[in-house]
Amino acid sequence: MPGPKPLPLELSDHERRVLRGWVRKQTASQALVLRSKIVLACAEGLPNAQVADDLGVSRETVRKWRSRFAADRLEGLVDRPRSGPPRRITDEQVEALVARTLDQAPPTGDSHWSTRSMAEAEGMSQSAVSRIWRAFGLKPHIVETWKLSTDPQFVTKVRDVVGIYLSPPENALVLAVDEKSQIQALDRTQPVLPMAPTTPAKMTHDYVRHGTTSLFAALDIASGSVIAQHYCRHRHQEFLRFLKVIDAAVPKDLELHLILDNYATHKTEPVKKWLLRHPRFHLHFTPTSASWLNLVERWFAELTSRKLRRSAHRSVVELERDIRRWINEWNKNPKPFVWTKTADDILDTLAAYCTRINDSGH
Repeated sequence: MPGPKPLPLELSDHERRVLRGWVRKQTASQALVLRSKIVLACAEGLPNAQVADDLGVSRETVRKWRSRFAADRLEGLVDRPRSGPPRRITDEQVEALVARTLDQAPPTGDSHWSTRSMAEAEGMSQSAVSRIWRAFGLKPHIVETWKLSTDPQFVTKVRDVVGIYLSPPENALVLAVDEKSQIQALDRTQPVLPMAPTTPAKMTHDYVRHGTTSLFAALDIASGSVIAQHYCRHRHQEFLRFLKVIDAAVPKDLELHLILDNYATHKTEPVKKWLLRHPRFHLHFTPTSASWLNLVERWFAELTSRKLRRSAHRSVVELERDIRRWINEWNKNPKPFVWTKTADDILDTLAAYCTRINDSGH
């Protein structure tokens, strides 16, 4: 015989809002999401059996969380503290360890702390140091490179380039242009061993050089397609020849906006005179030491990781042919790199970071 029908739960507006928030919250635990769904379904007056069938749980689970909520409301759905030994590391010890990691060098003369050296210095276990570092996102063994541009027109140039990305001019083509110079034709001293189950591909660390080439590339930021040309050198003469390649490849009715870095070959007198004779070309320069603003650098990273890093070539001709084949395949199904940050976002991030490091005592 089925038992008596349980009384429906009465939820306040606040409780209903919190429960629905837990259900939608992506970082909430699956257990808390399920309990919230059970309570919301019970509040609709559904019997335990139907709630259990709808949510794929047992009736006992529904009865448990219905009664837990009825007794303790929202607090009843949260996991209760588990029994266990008391903390042996105090908040003061954690604070001291974090401060020492950030402000002091190891007394041994090492360039950075390790979990072992910090554990010895603080009188903790190595695993405890590792847990604290993970909790605070500290990674003393990692150093990332960075350089803040000192260009006096930094703000103006950032707004100009980012404005072109986010709002391209009408009846115009925006091209991110740069050179990847000194691409080496490298051949490994021994054959590359193919990948096998449980074993990655292997190649020798040493190599033989067979010359270099320079790749000039113009990335269409709208479509992701690339205009590219190989040259033996990367002087202003080669840059002029590449401009002529772009001029011939793009329909004459389109204006051309080129995003470039401050390399000297882009600003020589012959280049300036040629641009005067071709007024549809408009140049936009990134700030000094800010090549990260040029989207073609992102495409060069794809070329490097997907083709060059693991390739072996016995001549420059073979290298150029291989790169050209890869570019042709890329252009069959190009994928644009979408710029999302506004100039204000970039400048605010840099300002906040500079303020943080200036106030840190470093």
